Amino acid sequence: GDRRNGVRLHEENIQTRIRTVLLMALQNKTGHVLLNSSNKSENALGLCTLYGDTAGAFSPTGDLYKSEMYDVARYINRTMGDPIPESILTKEPSSELHPGQKDSDILPPYEVVDAILFRMIEEGQHREEIVNAGFDSEVVEKIHSMIMRNEKKRYQFPPVLRLSSCSFGHERLMPLTNKYGD
Repeated sequence: GDRRNGVRLHEENIQTRIRTVLLMALQNKTGHVLLNSSNKSENALGLCTLYGDTAGAFSPTGDLYKSEMYDVARYINRTMGDPIPESILTKEPSSELHPGQKDSDILPPYEVVDAILFRMIEEGQHREEIVNAGFDSEVVEKIHSMIMRNEKKRYQFPPVLRLSSCSFGHERLMPLTNKYGD
């Protein structure tokens, strides 16, 4: 199978799937509902595990880009007395699927990623327009490729609280297979 840093992809995904099974058991025991905590950046790029962190009945944060999640967390801390530890806000983003893994191993900072995603998703800009606006062509191509090959995950994502003009789901429906688009 696919290997990253000597670890097989299926081994990386097991931990999030086991965690989801435990959370769903707790949901059944308590009669509560499992909320999904993913964000629009992860959803767009496929940085999630099917039947793992994609699970949940509803995603209140699924239409917020990752950089917006940090803004919301800082707002909550300003207005509610710091319930979110600063270490959460300063820790480098990671899916924590293997020791030492960081999102920056494969992506630029989320401020850059989210600016590109916004142009692609909300504004419908073509890759060439985004590159002409000053973004690195290799990064733009990589992000576009990640979006295109992960539609299958978005089809199985829970409904999101719509906060933008183009949330994934009814506002942006693409064919499930990846033989479309330019």
